[in-house]
Amino acid sequence: MQEHVIKVYPSSAQLAREDQFACKLAAFATSRPPITDDVAEMISCRLIDNASVALVSLNRGSVANALRMALAHPRAGGASLFGFTPETTVHAEWAAWANGTAVRELDFHDTYLAADYAHPGDSIPPLIAVAQQCGRSGADLVRAIAVAYEVHVQLVRRICLHEYKKDHSAHLIAAQTAGLGALLDLPTEVVYQAINQAVHLGFSTRQSRKGEISSWKAYVPGHSGKLAVEAIDRAMRGEGAPNPIYEGEDSVIAWMLGGTDAEYKVLLPEAGEAPKGILETYTKAHSAEYQAQALIDLALEMGEGLDTAQIKDIALHTSEHTHTVIGTGANDPQKSDPKASRETLDHSITYILAVALEDRSWHHVDSYTPERASRPSTVKLWHSIRTVQDLVWSERYHAVDPTEQAFGGRLEITLEDGTVLSGEKAAANAHPNSGKGWAWADYQQKFNTLTDGLIEPGERDRFFKAAEHVADLSEADIKRLNPVLPEDAVTANRGKNSGIFDWSD
Repeated sequence: MQEHVIKVYPSSAQLAREDQFACKLAAFATSRPPITDDVAEMISCRLIDNASVALVSLNRGSVANALRMALAHPRAGGASLFGFTPETTVHAEWAAWANGTAVRELDFHDTYLAADYAHPGDSIPPLIAVAQQCGRSGADLVRAIAVAYEVHVQLVRRICLHEYKKDHSAHLIAAQTAGLGALLDLPTEVVYQAINQAVHLGFSTRQSRKGEISSWKAYVPGHSGKLAVEAIDRAMRGEGAPNPIYEGEDSVIAWMLGGTDAEYKVLLPEAGEAPKGILETYTKAHSAEYQAQALIDLALEMGEGLDTAQIKDIALHTSEHTHTVIGTGANDPQKSDPKASRETLDHSITYILAVALEDRSWHHVDSYTPERASRPSTVKLWHSIRTVQDLVWSERYHAVDPTEQAFGGRLEITLEDGTVLSGEKAAANAHPNSGKGWAWADYQQKFNTLTDGLIEPGERDRFFKAAEHVADLSEADIKRLNPVLPEDAVTANRGKNSGIFDWSD
């Protein structure tokens, strides 16, 4: 790996193009790096992971609306939508929008945590969409996904967006754009311009994850993917973009991140080096914010045989990030409100712990219903829980060595009789650091559990085979990659018209 120093330069410095980080990202994206077998295998796993959470979300409000918007933009020979037959095709950017929303809706797919947060699997929907519309092979798609994951992981390792209250989509859109450049085997100059354009437009604030969290959280990856497709299209037509977007006097570093004195050091593979970033990422066994994963596992273990009615209070000792993002350190009253949205509740570790302790289970729908959230015993337990920032857990969270990272904490449960029960878990059971980690069979099981009764067995098996051998798929096979549900299973295309795209006289 080669380390690249990124800092702000005055306009008078006239920073050479090859010294700009966007150009270095573009050079890597267009280098056609080798793809190792273990990376290709994990890409197959993530194709299944994305599809499982997308298919079960298709009739949820946000996804249904995204699908209706996409279906208003049909295109013969375009890109397909999750659940629909390959003959139903729309413009690639709208497939990226709808499929990206479906994947993100339940907050239930892969993650990477380091200096910042990421859901690297959010790059896959726009890459599949453009591969389908532009006739790319499975090998092209695999290389593009590996490139997108690598860019995303390396940015997240070294540049913190959260510190400056910027949403993590700013790194996602750079990864999506780099992946698209790799997919289409574009000239480095074209990808350079597209990355500048996409990153310029890709910054937004973290208010989308504060207060009353809305459905926009689910739409963000699709929005980023749509912007990335449009940035690539524009650059392919010979248009330029704001630059240098990272190092310029009025760049994103200068005004949205660390400022003119900031210096970031980001790693990228050297020429000919295989990208391995995807192997550092991990998926979720539970439908909740990633920093809750190990704590749900811990609560399920500690809740066995526990009479939750006898709990006086609970203290969760955890990292600064967990405390301030999903804990009581966020100072969001909505995180304690039984009437809060699902999007808010899945970012409330106090609610999550209360339900997991009481139910000794976690479900992507049942654990979030208004009836479940307003149960008096749950509300009482929920409001007795507080999070405590712990230096040791913060240091483990930010460990440079991936094998030493920890995203859990220590639970101290005090009972009414004064008894204190204590337990801790550093890594979720699905995380490689747990000593278990997930492989092909685990991803298949997640898909089967979520789609039981939803997809026909024959179609499931066809999709599994296509995902497992994705690198060998032809252009025609890629057009049929997304799994199809029975016609009556998806109701999005039968909804009432209520938007501009549906407007007619």
